[in-house]
This record gives sequence, structure tokens and C-alpha cells, in this order.
Amino acid sequence: MLSNPLQGHELPNSPLPSPLAVHWQHDPSVCFLNHGSFGACPTRVLQAQVRYRNRMEAEPIRFFVEDSWDLLDRARAALATFVGAHATDLVPIPNATIAVATVLHHLARTGFLGAGDEVLANDHEYPACLNNLRAVCAMVGAAPVIAPIPFPIRSADQAFDAIMSRVTPRTKAALISHVTSSSGLILPVERLVAALEARGVRTIIDGAHAIGMLPDLNLNTLNASYYTSNCHKWLCTPKGCAFLWIRGDLQHNFRPLVLSNFAEKPKPGRPPLHTEFDFVGTNDITPFLTIPDAIEFLSTLISGGIPALQSHNRAMTLRGRDAICTRLSIQPPAPDDTIGSICTLILPPHDPARRASLSTRPSAYHDALQDSLLSRWRIQVPIWSVADGPRTVRISAHAYNAPGQFEYLAAALEAELARERSSL
Repeated sequence: MLSNPLQGHELPNSPLPSPLAVHWQHDPSVCFLNHGSFGACPTRVLQAQVRYRNRMEAEPIRFFVEDSWDLLDRARAALATFVGAHATDLVPIPNATIAVATVLHHLARTGFLGAGDEVLANDHEYPACLNNLRAVCAMVGAAPVIAPIPFPIRSADQAFDAIMSRVTPRTKAALISHVTSSSGLILPVERLVAALEARGVRTIIDGAHAIGMLPDLNLNTLNASYYTSNCHKWLCTPKGCAFLWIRGDLQHNFRPLVLSNFAEKPKPGRPPLHTEFDFVGTNDITPFLTIPDAIEFLSTLISGGIPALQSHNRAMTLRGRDAICTRLSIQPPAPDDTIGSICTLILPPHDPARRASLSTRPSAYHDALQDSLLSRWRIQVPIWSVADGPRTVRISAHAYNAPGQFEYLAAALEAELARERSSL
């Protein structure tokens, strides 16, 4: 047993991860419960990236001038099949934030968005995307409109109603996360896209967490205006791998933020969209090239393939949620049908100054409790708030996690919260 910081709070020994953790390169001394922030790339996929990089460095000129186009098309074809899309509608991009910024600047540059218009978002959106939304609105004189989504939340209907209640005749575009980052909610994007597009509102879906987490993702069926997702999260590619999907009727004059050599001289035989986005200057495209390798790896990780893995990860997330709720005597803030492989829980009230007084150095994290969980218990898990609300903990589960890790987190949280209350 671990040495207890307070009497009456017994902690189990530091738990082992899943046997499947051998496929990843995590520090074995850290209980890693934060796949949702930056993902984690399996060794086999990293090895595939090394092979692509070695090919690139062996003959850089031939790689970029000749080889890269077919390699990108191969990765794009695998991606298109996986997300239910036409390959012609997909372009590589480093991350979802850049994709959202690209769409917003396109709407401003082409005059679709201008003075007096409104762009709708909500207060659970990713901060960097909201920063770009506000910047573009300020540039053209448009107004960002932020719909508050309740948390705790009783049903997905509340999120739908909260967003739709802020639509006005001036609403030109709406930014909506498929899975919210801070609160871990699966939003009803199918209903929202249908309702908003019917009113002439262009929908920008930030699906950063969706690919690899949510089953049956089908972009053609969803039919938003724009959709982006990070492959380096739940699909487990290397960092810097994402895609942007642009609906076919909206691709005319759609351009990247940075124009390359091909901006005024399209490459023969390739769609202009691919010509410009596939080469935006000297860039390491090898993360995107590993998409087929990541899909193949995850498909063979457990019996039943990726659908079984998605169900496994979600079940473990709910089990971890229940372990924490039981230990801390708190209630789940969202119903099961809004939860995928990440889940956010509201912690009991606390005094931030008291928590800060327990730290020996300024915390590098949102909340000093996260620093204490890492330094004292070797647990990596985010502690923050949703829409400036009360303090929360967000857990993530992937194949390398084990139920005992979440039970260990629950016990550590109980001990740390008691430690806060005792520091008078």
C-alpha cells in the first residue's frame, strides 16, 4: 500500500495498465488517463512514420516532387472509407484548430461573412477555436454569439435547444464541436446540422475527438458545410495529423491560409483543392501518410476490430466515471448517451487559495490539483472548469488503460480533497 497523506484514506498500490499498453511508449511510472488532450501513438504506427521519413530524407526532391502525391492519395482513400466521405472532399491539415481558422478566414475573404453578421458558437467550444472566431469576426465587423450550454446537463435536447435559441436572421455560420473538449459531451450534431443548414446557416463541425472514438462516422450523411477531426487523438496517428472535409458545393475558391507554388499554377490532373492543400511548402507530411497504418493497427488490436475497441473504451470510461462518483459521493453531470471515451465530472466545492497553499511551486496546469496528482500520485489527468464553472476532472480511456487506474484516481482525489479541507 502507498503511504497515506491523511489517516483514514487508504490508497491501493499504483495500478498496472492494460496488457495492451505494451504497444505504446508511455512512461511506466505514470498512470496516464489523458488520451483526450494530445492522443498517444502506438509504437507500430511510429515505426511506419519512421519508414516514410527515411524515404523522404533519402531523396527529398523525388519524395516531394514525385512520390508524395500518390502517398497522400493512398492515405486519403483509406481515410475516406473510414469516415464515410468522398476522397475528393478531404484535405490534410495539421490540426482541427488550423482547419477551423481556415474555414473562418475563407468565409471572411470571400465576403460570405461581413459587417453586421453573426457567427454562433457555445461556451463549451475549444478556447483556441473561439479565439479564432472572435479574431475573424473583429476583422470583418461580425459579432460572435455564444450560446450557454448547461452543465450538469439532463439530455442532449438541452444542448440542441440552447444553440438553436440563439439563431437569428443575421446568423451566417455556426461552430459546433461534435464532442466537446472541456465537458466531454457528444452534441447532437446530426440534428443541429439539419436544423441550421435548413435556415441557410453554414455549419463548421469541430470533430477533433470524433474520428476513432465515435462509431459509424459518416460525413456524406451528416452533410455539414465543413467538418474537421484530429487523427492524432483517437485514431492514434502521430501528432500533427488532421483532415478538413469541405462539402462539394462549397469547394470553389476554397484555399489554405498559406498559398504555395501551385496557387496560380494548378498541378495537371489533380483537383485544385488537393493541389493547394497537399503542398503548402516544405512540411512533414508523414503523420498523414500513417493513417492507413493506424487504421490497420487499431483494427487488429482486439477481437471485433475498431467497433469493438470503441465500445470497450466507452465502457471503461463509464466504469471509471462510476468509480469516481461512488468514491467522492458525487453525481454524473451528463446522461450516458452523451458520453463516449471521455467524461468530465464536477468535483466538490473547494477554496482555490487553500489548494495553492499546498503547492511548493507555481503550477503549470489549469489547477494546482492537477500538479499534485502528478507529483504525488504520478497520475496524469486534467483538472479544469467548464465554461468558468466549478472545478472538474476529465478522464479518458483507451486500450492501454485498465479499470484499476480509475479506481486509483478516485482514491487519490479523495485523499487530495481531504488534504485541502485540512489545510486550515
